[in-house]
Amino acid sequence: MARSGQTQNKREKEKKKLKKRKEKEAKRLERKENSNKGASFEDMIAYVDADGNLTDTPPDPTQKVEVEVEDIEIAVPKKEDREEEEVITDTEGKVSFFDHSKGFGFIIGKTTGEKYFVHVSGLIDEIDENDKVSFELEQGMKGLNAVRVKKI
Repeated sequence: MARSGQTQNKREKEKKKLKKRKEKEAKRLERKENSNKGASFEDMIAYVDADGNLTDTPPDPTQKVEVEVEDIEIAVPKKEDREEEEVITDTEGKVSFFDHSKGFGFIIGKTTGEKYFVHVSGLIDEIDENDKVSFELEQGMKGLNAVRVKKI
């Protein structure tokens, strides 16, 4: 007598697939029925109040503020358009550390005693450790950086 081509495992897999299809179809029909009963367009509208919070009440038209298009800034303004940052010039100090292979180091200010980062791109003259230098300070990403560094 020959065996049937289907095993118990195959039958159970097919039952699970059929059950999933039926559940999926039932959910689809339920969503379709409920979509027509949903909220109206007016119920879905949200407004933004003066503080930037979402609310369901429309704003008061008497408190409307006119904004000029030129006043809206979406990105950081160009460097030329920004106000000039205060640059401290003609500062003196001593090179405490400089790594030529990596191209950076630190300078200790003569008057303040603070350490300032210096990059090889900000050098005018070649510098080594313990050299006395004059430099200018500019705001970098993580603090003040020494730029236009010259040996004294």
